[in-house]
Amino acid sequence: MAKIIAKEYTEFLEHLKEHIATNRYKAALAVNSKLILLYHHIGTEILKRQKEHGWGAKVIDQLSKDLRSVFPEMKGFGIANLHNMRRFAELYPDPEFLQQAAIELPWYHHVVLMNQVKEHEARLFYMRNASEYGWSRSILMHQIELDLHKRQGKAVTNFKEKLPSPQSDLANQTLKDPYIFDFLSIGKDAHEREIEKGLVAHIEKFLMELGAGFSFVGRQYHLTVRKKDYYLDLLFYHLKLRCFVVIEIKAVEFEPEHSGKINFYLSIVDDLLKHSTDNPSIGLILCKSKDNVLAEYALRDINKPIGLAEYRITENLPENIKTALPTIEELEAELSKISDKEK
Repeated sequence: MAKIIAKEYTEFLEHLKEHIATNRYKAALAVNSKLILLYHHIGTEILKRQKEHGWGAKVIDQLSKDLRSVFPEMKGFGIANLHNMRRFAELYPDPEFLQQAAIELPWYHHVVLMNQVKEHEARLFYMRNASEYGWSRSILMHQIELDLHKRQGKAVTNFKEKLPSPQSDLANQTLKDPYIFDFLSIGKDAHEREIEKGLVAHIEKFLMELGAGFSFVGRQYHLTVRKKDYYLDLLFYHLKLRCFVVIEIKAVEFEPEHSGKINFYLSIVDDLLKHSTDNPSIGLILCKSKDNVLAEYALRDINKPIGLAEYRITENLPENIKTALPTIEELEAELSKISDKEK
């Protein structure tokens, strides 16, 4: 743009220089919260002055040049980031909302949310979760890519009928549907044991997909009742729910008898493992596919709290990688070499 020498711009620049200089020391003491407020103020002022004086987008180019000249030691006054500040103020005009929901999150988390999440409620969802669980920017981006906000709390359950409030609400929000196991390189038709092994081999990523609070206890967890042996696919303890969580993997479409089996396992866990201070154990059936109506019928008269969700293995893999995955026959040939040792 042509050089901006108008009185209005000079006053605008002086106002920002004074505000930045005043808050620079405060920002050094409390980097994140003060920085968020500073950037929001700059974005608000840009919006306000553009509306008042009819300035176009190129005023931001000049502002970037001037601010970097006055504050060469401060990062963040590039053209792209000033546009981010303007967008931030445009999306969140209410300072009270800023204090309540957005101030604890690092700035570049907000940049990710502004660029990748269109819906306001979805951005709030990711703000709350990222703040509560301390997500890094890469984890935040991963959860957005996997549409966590569309999956959280979507599992078919009987928790409302089988668990007291507020535990039932918390348990419902703990589960999701579907679960995305895109870190497994085993193909969409993998057998149940292959999926179990893959999940345990990638336990850190599996725990991240399960969500905060899950603590791994064991795979093929052995229980003995009346001299008969039973093996739980996966056993966890949930620190927030204060209960055991039994996960059964079904590499087929859900069948009503699956709920009866996990109900039986939960009775054993409650009798043999559950401490008197623990809450009732919860079951989660992860199946290849399901009919929600049949699932609700299957869980209706079950006396233990059970959730039901689908899993996805190759949800985010490019097509050329999917086709390069080994077949079930190839996997079985390799696994057969060690299967006897595991039995």
